[in-house]
Amino acid sequence: MIPLLLSLSLASATGPATGAHRDSTPELRVTILYDAMTSRSDLNPDWGFSALIRYHGKQILFDTGDNAAILARNAQRLGVDLHHLDMVVVSHRHSDHVSGLPWVLSQAPTVPVYAPREPFGIFGGILPTAFLRADTTLPASMRYFAGAIPATLPTGTLWPEARFTLVDSLLTVGPGITLVSTVSHTPGTMELREVSLVLETAQGVVVIVGCSHPGIETILGATAPLHRPILALFGGLHLVTTPDSAIASLAGRLHDQWRVIWMAPGHCTGEPAFAALRHAFGSSYLNAGLGTTLSLP
Repeated sequence: MIPLLLSLSLASATGPATGAHRDSTPELRVTILYDAMTSRSDLNPDWGFSALIRYHGKQILFDTGDNAAILARNAQRLGVDLHHLDMVVVSHRHSDHVSGLPWVLSQAPTVPVYAPREPFGIFGGILPTAFLRADTTLPASMRYFAGAIPATLPTGTLWPEARFTLVDSLLTVGPGITLVSTVSHTPGTMELREVSLVLETAQGVVVIVGCSHPGIETILGATAPLHRPILALFGGLHLVTTPDSAIASLAGRLHDQWRVIWMAPGHCTGEPAFAALRHAFGSSYLNAGLGTTLSLP
């Protein structure tokens, strides 16, 4: 049984490591910087998500919350310094995951930022112009670029100073660090691209998600090429409007079919889903609210 304390250890998930096995196990620690639920009165809960991951000597910020001032305040009160980030991962374009980026860039101006590749997306990029059909009967003044259409168009971004790398496939960005790209087919977020973070440990992979708009099972399925069991799942599962019967069914599948070992949901998962997942996972459910730090040795 793991006590639900502010700092938790997942070491007992598969038993204590010994000898060379212990030496080869990377450190992984997740601190929740932004969410709407917390047990700490000194922190500012708000709708959105951000987590700082320390992994094998690297610092990774996953998402940046909905308000830069709130993110900055929570980070300061948690004693978190973002000046030495190794990378930022932005899961998707919604404001409650990206609005803190200007403050993050003020702390670490040259940090690489990984974000979804989308046509005319807010993270910029290059768009092929094959979708533009020409009509040569028109005068030059009525034609795009006077008829001399370039092969590609650079697309603008709200953060021109950021060093974006746009992701649209499975991408390894460091030893044991993989980004997974998926696309939503859900009404309301149709075609929205989302990037999830997968970290490898000796016991399996830790998956960190933003909102799971494409569906958490779609995201977990996209990790299959890594051929590793799912040690832990953090972040938003977007079940806030899902019927209770569907939530219960999904909770059962995550436990019995996907065999997620540790469940640490937050953000848009929803209170009924928190309850259902806690029921399904029992002592393997971890309360991952704002200000919580969860760690693997």
